[in-house]
Amino acid sequence: MNKDQVAGRVDEAKGKLKEVTGKVVGNEKLEGEGVADQAAGKVQKTYGDVKEKTKDAIKSGADKL
Repeated sequence: MNKDQVAGRVDEAKGKLKEVTGKVVGNEKLEGEGVADQAAGKVQKTYGDVKEKTKDAIKSGADKL
């Protein structure tokens, strides 16, 4: 697991917390920020996943040589 995967998951969790808090207190701006944070976290997590898979594929290819 790389730092982008971890940071993305953390951002998704923080975003979900903001979204739920915004819903509970009736703050649409906070709710919207939470949704945006979740989306950004998901993008970063996916980027980290791609980096990890690429690294594994390169390592696997090098091991076959």
